[in-house]
Amino acid sequence: MKKLLLLISILMVSASLQAQQNPLQQLAEEVQRASQQQGQINREREAQFVRERNRQRDLLAQARAELAEQRRISDSLQTEFDDNERQLSELETVLDERLGNLGELFGVVRQVAGDLQSKLDDSMVSAQLPGRGDFMADLAQRRELPTGAELNRFFSEMVTEIAEQGKVVQFNTTIRDADGQEEANQSVVRVGVFNAISNGRFLQWDSGQGELQAIARQPAGRYQNMASNLQNAGPGEVETMSVDFTRGAILSQVVQAPTLMERVRQGKQVGYVIIGLGIIGFLFSLWKGTSLFLKGSAIKRQLKRDQPDQGNALGRVMSVYTENQDSDIETLELKLDEAILRETAPLESGLSFIKVLYVIAPLLGLLGTVVGMIETFQQITLFGTGDPRMMAGGISAALITTTQGLIVAIPLTILHSLLQSRSRSLIQILEEQAAGIISRLAEKYHGNA
Repeated sequence: MKKLLLLISILMVSASLQAQQNPLQQLAEEVQRASQQQGQINREREAQFVRERNRQRDLLAQARAELAEQRRISDSLQTEFDDNERQLSELETVLDERLGNLGELFGVVRQVAGDLQSKLDDSMVSAQLPGRGDFMADLAQRRELPTGAELNRFFSEMVTEIAEQGKVVQFNTTIRDADGQEEANQSVVRVGVFNAISNGRFLQWDSGQGELQAIARQPAGRYQNMASNLQNAGPGEVETMSVDFTRGAILSQVVQAPTLMERVRQGKQVGYVIIGLGIIGFLFSLWKGTSLFLKGSAIKRQLKRDQPDQGNALGRVMSVYTENQDSDIETLELKLDEAILRETAPLESGLSFIKVLYVIAPLLGLLGTVVGMIETFQQITLFGTGDPRMMAGGISAALITTTQGLIVAIPLTILHSLLQSRSRSLIQILEEQAAGIISRLAEKYHGNA
């Protein structure tokens, strides 16, 4: 019982102590929780303070940058102001000088108007816009200062000329053909100030007559086709066109260039002789080549047959063996050599003639050149060296015969080489067959021995 009472008392004391410790535990926990909340508030205040400090720092940096920018703008405006003051002073000085030179304006306008008049008269645009030079001629002869409207028109004519130089325009006008006959209301296509075409013909601008004229001699057919295609092209179509950027200089040289027949006629008698020799040489080479081809074909057919045929060279050589089978080797060999020599002459005949032609042709060309140079120097002796074109034309005509001689000699040399090679190949076949006959006969005699 004592033990039981003691145990109960211990339990009661323990329960009493636990009841006394719970408020203290709660107080400790509340203090700890309050401390944590105060620390969180302090950290938030500190973070807000740091943010405010950084924001103030950024605002300060931005203000300083804006201040520097405003200072830079201020310095730039001050510099610009100073430059404007300086330029204003210079412009005032120039204005004073120009006001003093106003009296020279009249002379300048007259001079420029005269220059522009000649340019407008020579321009192909005047075919489309006639009468422009009259105003410039009047302005160049004016006795008083031009008005503002006249200066504006003067400037407008200059700008119009510049703008028209880059246009391709189609218009109708009257042209004059190569025979001098007028053709009214013809469609003309103007390519800038470089070319004018009508119905596939190239035109030139005659500033003296103030009209477009068809050149007497048109360029090559491909250029005329380009002109026709350009004139017939529809809106938006792109066509290829040759342009004479020298405003007619190149075209005049092209149409004045001699044709092939004119070049031939420049060679005169010597050139005709060279051409005649060339024609003879080519025809003879053609005949010789045909002959060798036929003879070669006959020889090839004979190679496939054992029976000799008198209608070809190899058959005639083989018939010597068939007709002299009982002869000894030395005699048969001599007769075969004789037959080969007899067949060699027709195969090689005429080749020396072709060789003579290709050797003579350049020599004749050189002869014609020498004769032409002599005539040129005689003209220089009579008329002097004042006209270089006369000398150049004479030398060019003199060199034509040399060109003709080389044109004839080079192909004939090639033909001679080919024909000679063909002839030698046929002769080699004959010699090989003869050697084969001798070798077979020699084997036969040795076998009998």
